[in-house]
Amino acid sequence: MRVGFLSENFYENPAVGISILLFISTIIGLVITRVAGKLMLNPICEMLASMKKLAGGDFNVRIGNSGLLRPKELRDFSEEFNAMAKELGSIEILRSDFVNNFSHEFKTPIVSLRGFAKLLKKGNLSNDERQEYLDIIISESDRLAALATNVLNLSKIENRTSFSGHSLFNLSEQIRRTILITELKWSEKRLELEVDIEEDIYFLGNPELLSQVWVNLLDNAVKFSYQSGKLRIRLLNYDDCVVFKVEDFGCGMDEEIKAHIFDKFYQGDRSRSTEGNGLGMTVVKKIVSLHKGEILVESRPSQGTIVTITLPKQANEKQKPLL
Repeated sequence: MRVGFLSENFYENPAVGISILLFISTIIGLVITRVAGKLMLNPICEMLASMKKLAGGDFNVRIGNSGLLRPKELRDFSEEFNAMAKELGSIEILRSDFVNNFSHEFKTPIVSLRGFAKLLKKGNLSNDERQEYLDIIISESDRLAALATNVLNLSKIENRTSFSGHSLFNLSEQIRRTILITELKWSEKRLELEVDIEEDIYFLGNPELLSQVWVNLLDNAVKFSYQSGKLRIRLLNYDDCVVFKVEDFGCGMDEEIKAHIFDKFYQGDRSRSTEGNGLGMTVVKKIVSLHKGEILVESRPSQGTIVTITLPKQANEKQKPLL
């Protein structure tokens, strides 16, 4: 009846019929627009809410990526946002670990210094006790100084993508000097050194930074070697690179420790009975990366560790400078 009424009304009075049709079409259009707009705006509102949470420090927030009505651009945005949130969460965990570990490493020697200073202040100590406490204070002071030095070194190079102050220098002589610098440590352990260093290997790089690499690696090798063990040091020269290897035959590492040796403040010795603050290998890796090199660590528990550093030569590098 209503359809017939509209048809009759349309033929009798076309203007009224057209007005009715326009009104019905407008209502239907508004409904469709509202529903479609809501479906399209929901993902955007969800994204805005997620971004506010992320800005507020909630790095666990994620944007859902389901829904057939979501354009490809919004799905791509969701994936990139989720990847960014995950990465920021990882960075926050590293930052938190860094602060906690640094606080522990920095506080421990200070507490130790304070405690032994108080004991010395009492004055009712034997000469042997006094000397023992003084040795501990000196050792803890050295530990604190080493921590400060490593933190400063790391802060200088951590955010750098390139280095300055590079020059062509005798790498063979630098490593020989490093062996002499660490002589007190490896001689105290009565280590047998097997040294194979090719003569007059010249390298274009930053000698000051690379010196830290060799000192850190030799210190670690000595530290984790068994008493009266052996240490093997090699420096090889190739057409496109130089290769440094240090091998100890000490306690070695399992896979879990090896996976974290480049993390800041990570120490494989959980008892912290050995010297160190867990920054040495972090510094080493960064310096090697600045020289576009690679570091490879091979290790097995109770069988020792081999650390291999490969440094590519520059295109304009010469084998030996003209004198």
